[in-house]
Amino acid sequence: MKSKSAGNRIRHMLMSSALIGVFATASAPAFADVVKIGLLAPITGPAAADGQEFQRGVQMAIDEANAAGGVAGNTFELVVGDVKDQSAGNVTSAVERLLGDPGVQFMLTGYASLTNFEIDNMAEAEMPYMLAATSQQTKDIIAPNPDKYMCCWSLTPSFDAYNTDVTLFVEKLAADGKITLPTKKVAIISSDNAYSKTISEGMKKTFKEKGWTITVDEIVPFGEVTDWRSILAKVRENVPDVVINTDYLPGNSASFLNQFLEQPTKSLVFLQYAPSVPEFVELTGKKSNGVIYNLLGGALTTPKNPRADEVAAKFKAKYGVESGTYGVGLYEMTNVYFDAVKKVGGASDHAAIMKALSETDKQVAEGRLKFDPATHLATQGDDYIPITFFQIWDGQRTLISPEKYATGAFKPQPWMQ
Repeated sequence: MKSKSAGNRIRHMLMSSALIGVFATASAPAFADVVKIGLLAPITGPAAADGQEFQRGVQMAIDEANAAGGVAGNTFELVVGDVKDQSAGNVTSAVERLLGDPGVQFMLTGYASLTNFEIDNMAEAEMPYMLAATSQQTKDIIAPNPDKYMCCWSLTPSFDAYNTDVTLFVEKLAADGKITLPTKKVAIISSDNAYSKTISEGMKKTFKEKGWTITVDEIVPFGEVTDWRSILAKVRENVPDVVINTDYLPGNSASFLNQFLEQPTKSLVFLQYAPSVPEFVELTGKKSNGVIYNLLGGALTTPKNPRADEVAAKFKAKYGVESGTYGVGLYEMTNVYFDAVKKVGGASDHAAIMKALSETDKQVAEGRLKFDPATHLATQGDDYIPITFFQIWDGQRTLISPEKYATGAFKPQPWMQ
């Protein structure tokens, strides 16, 4: 039993603490709780250019939110886990470090592992997570049991259009009289990673169904590739109408183009994703003129979607360089999270944050973002997030398809003339 004097001492201490709190509040501004946002990114390794973009995009969104006074009583801080070469060990190490930080309330990535296995880690930890990685792997994990993975939502829509729409695009160019397809032959080169292989396998299936002959079907080990000449020699032995390389690393893609142009064939050249990264144009210069690539979940840069130009302009003003796909994308993903925090009224109720993420329906740089509840992928289509085809001229990227959003028209590639 406490003595009267002991009770008085306790009350005196509580009153003193309260008074100190009052004076502290009166003499200093109130500070919001700091919420940590965990980013998985290849800060080092062959995809470091993308990793830097991830980081810049998230940081830009955080800086804006904090400058505006935070969201729902919170300010935000970025912590980064370097996935390096995207190997399972390096990704696991980065995931465990961020999940082990009690201040981290949300995590995101452009891409982390090669198979998106970290989604299971997020589900087990009940950690809200957004990604823009290979959507086929995301779908394969989530679709069998969507309720188990309420944690996780993808800015990237279904890859089905990657598998089918290059063939449709090329055949439409021919139907419109912009190119000729005298042989209906195609050479397809890929890299041994989930993203590149998923797309190349889908392309091969579609080309075959459309009556094309695949003259070259090659795959290179994942990682840096500096010499493509032996594969290009095979391309030149049986000249195709179309040459495709789905290796997404900008350095590899640039080397491929530079070596193709040492002795070019009169083939339409399509390079997957890599030309969207500013580093690609830096490495190829004027040799990039005419190159075609496409994007699912890339910025929809068109007067019909002013949000894309708005975000791209802010990125360039802040960092002095153009954003590729991921700078803009990670910025928008971070703001989707902020929307959820505002809706819920805080960051600590992860289940409520996950539900708010699932209800997203807003115009972003990539188009209209609404998630498919069956797969947790962004909805794909011209009225949502479309597949967009771009062509490079003088370092500028022109949106040439779909016609609904096009800002320019296809022009024959210089080596085809």
